[in-house]
Amino acid sequence: MGPTPAIPSHKLITVLLVDEDITFVKVAQHHLQNFQGREFKLIWKDRVEDALNEVKTNKNIDIILTDYNLPGANGLEFCLQLNALNSEIPIVFATVTRDFRLAVDAMKLGVEDFLVKEDISELLLPKTMINSLEKARTRKQIQAVEKRMLIAEKRAEAIRELVVTVCHEFNNPLAAIKISADLLSRQFTRDEKAMLEKFEQNFSKIEREIRRLRDINFERINPAEIQAKNENASG
Repeated sequence: MGPTPAIPSHKLITVLLVDEDITFVKVAQHHLQNFQGREFKLIWKDRVEDALNEVKTNKNIDIILTDYNLPGANGLEFCLQLNALNSEIPIVFATVTRDFRLAVDAMKLGVEDFLVKEDISELLLPKTMINSLEKARTRKQIQAVEKRMLIAEKRAEAIRELVVTVCHEFNNPLAAIKISADLLSRQFTRDEKAMLEKFEQNFSKIEREIRRLRDINFERINPAEIQAKNENASG
């Protein structure tokens, strides 16, 4: 599969920051001022309820940066609530703890990355935001290709079942015709037998075509080939 096109550098990246620590909010705002020409827009919410309402009403949010310790809920509960909304917005955790188990639990819920606040630098935070967006975008493209593959495979299987059914329906009357032709050939004159031979030749051709149709190989679709065709078409 070819490389996924990068997010255009001119695109405004809207970040929903969920954190009650005003000091970290100011730090994040400073770090996200400018990075390699990328422009970030920061929307700050200090409560999960307000953040969820923002997600419901604002369709321009590109990524969520959230703390684990939040008023009325924790970061994992926030992720579960986002999943319940069928949100596809990528999430990055920023916490004060180096809890490996928490990081694993967060990743299980679809969190793209896990940052420790004291390690966050002017370069690390925006770079993590951009990389997380790229990962989420690549995964979404892969899922789209896999979905098209599944649909194509189901269609191929349906066609194969139809072909097998049609061949079966043809074979029964063809077998009866052949038996009747064999019986009649014993009563035919020489000229009539010559005509019967031509009939049998054509009949054999029909049988061969039916067998060929029945034995069509419906090969599994290669996702790399699909991607290559899409890239060639877009190029």
